[in-house]
Amino acid sequence: MVHVLSSRILLRPTDPERSRVFYGEALGLAVYREFGTGPERGTVYFLGGGFLELSGRSEARPSPSVRIWLQVDDAEAAHEELRANGVTVLRPPRREPWGLVEMWIEDPDGVRIAVVQVPDDHPLRYRP
Repeated sequence: MVHVLSSRILLRPTDPERSRVFYGEALGLAVYREFGTGPERGTVYFLGGGFLELSGRSEARPSPSVRIWLQVDDAEAAHEELRANGVTVLRPPRREPWGLVEMWIEDPDGVRIAVVQVPDDHPLRYRP
C-alpha cells in the first residue's frame, strides 16, 4: 500500500487572479504557501485536512465532473457569509435524505463545490 503523507487538489484556472480572489477572499481560505512569480504564480490554500493548489493557467475550464467537498460547522452561517461575499449560491443548504446538510456553490471556472455540514446525529461524526 502507498504511504500517503499529504494531498492536494490541483486546479489550473482560466484566470488565476480571479480564482485567487474567489478562493482567498470570497471563500476566505488561508494561504499555506505561494511559489513562482507573476500572474500565473502558484498559491496553495489550506483545505481542512488537505490543500487546494491554484497554479498555471488553462485555456479550457475543468471537466464538469470535478467537484470539491468542504465540510463546515454551520451550513446556514456559511450560506450567509458566502452570499455577503458575493459568492453565487447554486442551491442553499438543505438536509439530504442521507442526513448531511448540503449547499452548492461554484468557482469562477464552474467547478462545483459542496459545502457540507455533518449534523451531530450523523454516523460520520466520531463518537468515542
